[in-house]
Amino acid sequence: MKHFLAGVFALAMALPAAAVELGDDGLHKTPWMRDTFKDLREDLAEANAEGKRLVLFFEQRGCIYCTQMHTEVFPRPEIDAYIREHYFVVQLNLHGDTEVTDFDGEVLSEKQMARRWNVLFTPTILFLPEEVPEGQTAPQAAVAVMPGAFGPGTTLDMFTWVEEKRYLLDNGEDFQRYHARMIQERNNGKTD
Repeated sequence: MKHFLAGVFALAMALPAAAVELGDDGLHKTPWMRDTFKDLREDLAEANAEGKRLVLFFEQRGCIYCTQMHTEVFPRPEIDAYIREHYFVVQLNLHGDTEVTDFDGEVLSEKQMARRWNVLFTPTILFLPEEVPEGQTAPQAAVAVMPGAFGPGTTLDMFTWVEEKRYLLDNGEDFQRYHARMIQERNNGKTD
C-alpha cells in the first residue's frame, strides 16, 4: 500500500494541476503574475530592474482558452520555471475597469485599452522590449504577440524566442521557422 500511495503521489506531481485559483474578477491567478498599478512605464522599469521581460496578458472571465492555458500549459514545470525566471507578467482584463497607463501616457480602463489596442479575443499576450520609444503604445512597441491559446511546445518556443531576442537576428529565422526547427529537434530527440 505504501508503494502504491508513493506511485499515486509521483503521478499526481507529474501531471499539470487541474485546479487553478480564480480571483474575484473571475480571472486565473498564478504566482508569477504581478499585481501592479498598471502604469506600463513603471512596470517596464521594474521588469528591467529585475532583469526580466515585460509581458501583458489579456484574459476574460469564463474564457475556456485561458482555462486551457492555465490548466494544461502553464503548470508544466519547464514552462512555469521559464516564465518565473525570465518574465514580469501583468494581467489585464478584457472587460475590466482598472485604469491602465500606456507607454504614451494615455490612461484608459482595461476594456477601453483593449479596444484601443485592437485586442479582440483572449488570451492575448503582448511581449515588450526593454525600451519603448517615446510616444509609442504597447502594441506598437511589442516585439511579438501571441494571439490565442497554444500548446505547451508553441508556448515555450514563443517565450524562448522572445527571451533570446531571436526577432533581432538577421538570419531569416522568424518565429515560424524557429518553432518548426524546435519541433524537429524535439522529434529527433524522441525515442520510440
